[in-house]
Amino acid sequence: MSGAQPEILVVEDDATIRTLLEMMLRGAGYGHVRTASRGFEGLDAIQRHRPDLVLLDIMLPGIDGLTICRRVREMPDLDDVRIVMLTARTQNEDIVRGLECGADDYIPKPFDRQVLLARIQAVLRRGAAIRPDEDFDGLVLDRACHVATLRGTELKLMPGEFKILALLVANRRRVLTRTAILDAVLDDDRAVTDRTVDVQIAGLRKKLGPWAEHIETIRGVGYRVKP
Repeated sequence: MSGAQPEILVVEDDATIRTLLEMMLRGAGYGHVRTASRGFEGLDAIQRHRPDLVLLDIMLPGIDGLTICRRVREMPDLDDVRIVMLTARTQNEDIVRGLECGADDYIPKPFDRQVLLARIQAVLRRGAAIRPDEDFDGLVLDRACHVATLRGTELKLMPGEFKILALLVANRRRVLTRTAILDAVLDDDRAVTDRTVDVQIAGLRKKLGPWAEHIETIRGVGYRVKP
């Protein structure tokens, strides 16, 4: 990644839009801008250069943007790469799929220049994910021992509550859908629904007290831990 100035990668197969985005970003002061026109080319650029942020189209030749996003999120050394989906696919199910793959934001085309730049700034400000065993506003999660402490006091969490809290904290800059939370932390042989996540979150909030203000409900999508 770049030093003081963030590096941005634009993965877009439409040459006109790709050029427009590059000019817009450079005009806004982002001096480190790379571009890619195909899916595999974009994934290779992410792995080689580890940009701070990727503007990623979904419909790409080779492999699509959802697959790229999913593969990047499976690579621990790329965990701090922010991904903003920029696509003409704007149905609710498309947005949910993008967020489930690990995108930090989802912006429809056609886009407004000022809104896009503001959203990029917002995503860059969120910071990288933190490890569960780091102190986050007084909360420390020991994954090895399955122990959570809040300002030195151990919390009595159920196993499912601990797993959800650890997942949200480690991905605090991202919105996690209920489906993504279920897939990541709950056992396959359990009869679970979206309501299961809501019940676990409600239990967490009671046990966390004022700290629970960090857990934000994203209506119709899922949850996020905000700084």
